Amino acid sequence: MEEQPQVKPTKYILNYGLLLGLVSVVFSLMLYFQGLHYEQTATINVIGFVILFAMVLVTLFQFRKANGGFLSLGQAIKIGTGVAVVGGIIGIIYFLLLSNVIEPDYMDKVNEIAKAKAFESNPNLTQEQWDQGMAMQEKFRWIFYPVIIIIQAILGLISGLIGGLIFKKAKPAY
Repeated sequence: MEEQPQVKPTKYILNYGLLLGLVSVVFSLMLYFQGLHYEQTATINVIGFVILFAMVLVTLFQFRKANGGFLSLGQAIKIGTGVAVVGGIIGIIYFLLLSNVIEPDYMDKVNEIAKAKAFESNPNLTQEQWDQGMAMQEKFRWIFYPVIIIIQAILGLISGLIGGLIFKKAKPAY
């Protein structure tokens, strides 16, 4: 009996990660054109996670199909994490385009919205305290991007784990 060659997950990670990034950008553009790109509601966040989770499941299904019907839990976790990270990188590139090219005053508007919410929820907050907080935030703005990648990796790991538990099928030992 001829053994099937091992299918490499890298191709699936890149292809479906790029597809995840594309779908996420399209979703973000839909929000932008509707004027909802400043909203950070639970619904929008859940939809983003559902897009990620669905793409990981599709990737795992396609990988298992190409791999002779077999998928290990380790492969599923690796694929889920990889797809999410590639999608996250595409999302960061889109965000940089949005905040620097498409809408250069995006961060100013985000800060205005945050300021209004902060003063509404904490009437004792002074302008000086706000300014100090903004100065501190500006110093550490660069950390936003690695944190997004880490969060995406964790969500991808969880999605890969769940998908792996659904789709796993070990190769029989001969």
